[in-house]
Amino acid sequence: LLQDAHNSSVLNNDVLGAFLQSRHVARLSRPVKIQFWHDRVLDTSNATCVFWQPGAGAGSTGSWSGEGCNTTHREGTVICHCDHLTYFAVLLLPAGTLSPAQLASLTHISTIGCSLSAAATLCTLLLCCFSSTPCPPPSCRQRLRDNTTRIHMHLLAALLLLNCSFLLSTPLATGAEGLCQVTAALLHASLLCALAWMAAEAFHLLLLLVKVYNIYIQHYLLKLCLFAWGLPTLAVAAAFVFKGDTYGYHTISTSEGYRNATIVPSARCWLTSPPAHYTTLCYAGLILLFNMLVLGRVAMILRRIQRQKGQARKDWATVLGLTCLLGTTWGLAFFRFGTFLIPQVYLFTILNSLQG
Repeated sequence: LLQDAHNSSVLNNDVLGAFLQSRHVARLSRPVKIQFWHDRVLDTSNATCVFWQPGAGAGSTGSWSGEGCNTTHREGTVICHCDHLTYFAVLLLPAGTLSPAQLASLTHISTIGCSLSAAATLCTLLLCCFSSTPCPPPSCRQRLRDNTTRIHMHLLAALLLLNCSFLLSTPLATGAEGLCQVTAALLHASLLCALAWMAAEAFHLLLLLVKVYNIYIQHYLLKLCLFAWGLPTLAVAAAFVFKGDTYGYHTISTSEGYRNATIVPSARCWLTSPPAHYTTLCYAGLILLFNMLVLGRVAMILRRIQRQKGQARKDWATVLGLTCLLGTTWGLAFFRFGTFLIPQVYLFTILNSLQG
């Protein structure tokens, strides 16, 4: 009955109502004390006393609010002190929910990092476009090395598109729904393309370092473009056309959103469909797994070279640079659990926003 728009859950599904007949009671000098018993281990930061605030108009959904209530935790008990009478409950927020201060700091870090990356990638692309002097390579091996720069440029273009669409996703979340959906689709497509070009980088590295014999692939760069630009764009376009509600307003709730007023979540234009979200995670996981296997193979080759020549510091430095080039830092997204959650989120934000 008392269910908000976010499908919030309450402790033991218990809701306690306290009223005086035909009289509204508020702003009590001595707050009322309500106790909720439980037999579970609670994270005190994610269990908050709230009251039910009815919707403003007919048909509008009400919401849980923490205004006028204080929360105290004891063993097996949550004690609420509130200065009014109404329906009360203990709201359970998802484990690892960020606080408003943490969300604000992460937003600033990602905005600054993506802005710097967008500027750096744009300058690099312009520099390469105006200074490049392509010439036909004489051999298969040289042809592969010549394609290396072009693949780098495609990856930079995908990262530039990703950073720009990410920076636009927050301000456009306050605009028209159709514009937000287009922005979310653009952000999704650029992410998929960037990951695909990281996989193309790994495949190209495999040909350069692992394959010791000459190899020639007809229309090599064109096929990589079809894989890294074409397939992700086609998938996003199909989702946008046939299931438009896949994209839209994505809200980010915080652990302190109920303490002073009704929650006002942070919003951006992104995926709104859980199946699409999990599909994207699986896609990213497969690409990162492939890239890690390639990096491991390259590390083994360099270790063998080091034993033979006794010096491979430059090569090892190259591999360390490739860990960022191949997007292995995106793998931090799969380690969001336990005490590592907050440090992982900050590390993920810093490293990946500065990837460009």
